[in-house]
Amino acid sequence: MDSLTLDQAKRVVDTALAAARRESFRPMAVVVLDEAGQLKTMAREDGATPLRVDIAHGKAAAAFGMGVASRTLHERASANPVFFSAIAPAAGGKFIPQTGAVVIASTNGRVIGAIGASGGTGDEDEAICIEGLRHAGLAYR
Repeated sequence: MDSLTLDQAKRVVDTALAAARRESFRPMAVVVLDEAGQLKTMAREDGATPLRVDIAHGKAAAAFGMGVASRTLHERASANPVFFSAIAPAAGGKFIPQTGAVVIASTNGRVIGAIGASGGTGDEDEAICIEGLRHAGLAYR
């Protein structure tokens, strides 16, 4: 598989949000980007604050653009804050190196998208993204 279908993306989001409800996390927003780094689908739960969508998008865009999970970017940003502070403006503001997003990979390892969430802790955000991808049979890194 070398592309992410809309149906797959919707299933990932639905599963991620169901996981958030099952765990009683705060209201979430989830954003899925496609193989071009463009918005494929998103959802903001009732009660999630308006900026949650932008934050989830920024996390997903950062993971997509750098080809690694936002958890890794967060660790790298701690060691090199000047460089990472310069990336956000260069990326039009859509670059948030905080835990809560992973890259979606094809079976041959090529990046075919990213998913990001916002609303809970970084660990909670990341966990629902991963659960959504696993449920849909998609690989991530």
